[in-house]
Amino acid sequence: FRSAKGEVHAYQFYPAVMFSHARLTYTQVAAALSNTRGPEAAALGERVPDLLNLHDVFRALLQARQKRGVVDLDTVETQIITDDAGRIEKILPRTRNDAHRLIEEAMLAANVCAAQFIAEHKHLGLYRVHDGPTPEKVELLRQYLRVLGLNLSVSDEPRPEEFQAISAATHERPDHEQVHTMLLRSMSQAIYSPINDGHFGLAYEAYTHFTSPIRRYPDLLVHRVIKAILQAKPYHLPQLPEPGDAHEQMGKRLAARNQRLGRVPHTAGNEAGKSLKASKARKSKGHAELQDWEAAGLHCSANERRADEASRDVEAWLKCKYMREHLGEEYGGVVSAATSFGIFVTLDAMYVEGLVHITELGGEYFKFDEARQELRGERTGIRYSIGTRVRVQVSRVDLDSRKIDFRMVKEGGESQR
Repeated sequence: FRSAKGEVHAYQFYPAVMFSHARLTYTQVAAALSNTRGPEAAALGERVPDLLNLHDVFRALLQARQKRGVVDLDTVETQIITDDAGRIEKILPRTRNDAHRLIEEAMLAANVCAAQFIAEHKHLGLYRVHDGPTPEKVELLRQYLRVLGLNLSVSDEPRPEEFQAISAATHERPDHEQVHTMLLRSMSQAIYSPINDGHFGLAYEAYTHFTSPIRRYPDLLVHRVIKAILQAKPYHLPQLPEPGDAHEQMGKRLAARNQRLGRVPHTAGNEAGKSLKASKARKSKGHAELQDWEAAGLHCSANERRADEASRDVEAWLKCKYMREHLGEEYGGVVSAATSFGIFVTLDAMYVEGLVHITELGGEYFKFDEARQELRGERTGIRYSIGTRVRVQVSRVDLDSRKIDFRMVKEGGESQR
């Protein structure tokens, strides 16, 4: 077939088969890379040179990431460890080594290649789009940085490297988790869209979800588009399910996004997806096909949010079940969020989050300061902000609502009332 640049290419298609030379774990690979003369490397034998070559590629990609100014923030993911009977034994933070980061960079590179291939051939498809922060979030972040006394800020139209500069400059501060949390909260959520607006967080001009194993429906759509391009024929989307509540909520978000970008949406708001059939009769074929892909992006984005919420709900239930066995016990923790109704605290030992209601903070009036993201007592001046260390007691666990309540503890172990 003839490419967009006029070059002629010939392909021979074979059934998709993967030949694996070894089945390795992240732990094995990390150990072999850290000591090529150790027992782990000896057990891998002739695969070690391959891993070393791949590690060199990883280092080159990592340098490119740093040059682009990718936003790297410190976040903690947890894993729940259970026994043979399914009973939760402990909750631990996930540790990432060079093997994890190596695979991640390789996946990112493959995703970029797929996105650039689709864009070059001007075929409709789904990109993974991540917008920069909204003006409102930019101003809130500026106020927060000023309050902390940091000589750092972001421009009206911030670039990824500005966020990375703040992240790097505050990495050694004792409150760096607090600052990184605010940077993360100022970001927008990534979506699927046929309009390539780039990926802010990863600092890519074109990005999509493509990598194997295929875990998402958007991955499958991208594979189908690439296959169609290679076969020199267009790919037409199948009929999508009728929109539901998740689509309506996502449609409202996208409508607000399009309005902020000064773009007239083809599908937006409460009518996203619903008026698609009627509008197709009035639009050209190309325009109708773009609408189909916008609806597909809306569908995939909405279902991604729903899946994330389901995953968080299950994890919250498991943590509640675990904490029910620790009622009345006391733990140290840090404030992970401040609101007008109380503070959320994450326990050090268990990585479990719960609420200390404002009525449990003491016998005075507390005022929420949005700029500082803190609660401040009017009489004593005591402050609770993100990163503040506290000691709490587990006072209540509700499995049905997936909520854990804590009570503040004074020195000496006396609970505040």
